[in-house]
Amino acid sequence: MEAETLAMAQEIDFSMWALFARATFIVKIVMLMLIVASFWAWSIIIQKWITYRKARREAEIFDRRFWSGEPLDQLFDEIGPEPGGQSERIFAAGMMEWRRSHRNDGEMIAGATARIDRSMDVAVTKEAEGLQHGLQVLATVGSTAPFVGLFGTVWGIMNAFIEIAEQQSTNLAVVAPGIAEALLATGLGLLAAIPAVIFYNKLSADSDRIVAGYEAFADEFATILSRQLDG
Repeated sequence: MEAETLAMAQEIDFSMWALFARATFIVKIVMLMLIVASFWAWSIIIQKWITYRKARREAEIFDRRFWSGEPLDQLFDEIGPEPGGQSERIFAAGMMEWRRSHRNDGEMIAGATARIDRSMDVAVTKEAEGLQHGLQVLATVGSTAPFVGLFGTVWGIMNAFIEIAEQQSTNLAVVAPGIAEALLATGLGLLAAIPAVIFYNKLSADSDRIVAGYEAFADEFATILSRQLDG
């Protein structure tokens, strides 16, 4: 009898597709949700990795130009009021406010330093929001995917026990498929959550470092303009 049961179990297809096909409708929905969440998370991870790499390269190139000794007005005229790079946009925000603060007689309007600081702070905030956009999705997937997978597992095991009761048999050929299908949901949940959590922490740290660089540049630029105002 035991040999017959083992032979029946060996004939069962335990491939991923077979487990998905045999699962109940609710468990299939859970699995599809987790697969979509995993692909969504990986698309954000790849996109952010490319974006951050480009932002670091752009900041490095602009820093070299900024500290090369080129006159600030000339540099601003070259990049224009709506440049493409993040560092350039922060610089442009400060320079535009600097030029607006000049009266027709060449004197500065009172409070120019504070307005320039606020303009660059707003520009830094916008760039930070752009860099961090999408990271909330990774945090959500990382925190909820295991529980969604667990729900699928609980539902699948419940149906497995119902099938056992209906067939009035607890042999391996009856128990194994249902348990395997249920555990697949947990596996998919972990498969979606683990990369999302790891890369959320990594990308958040990268974003913070990039934004800190923007803030440092804005402070240095504001100091340079303040010295010119005092002069």
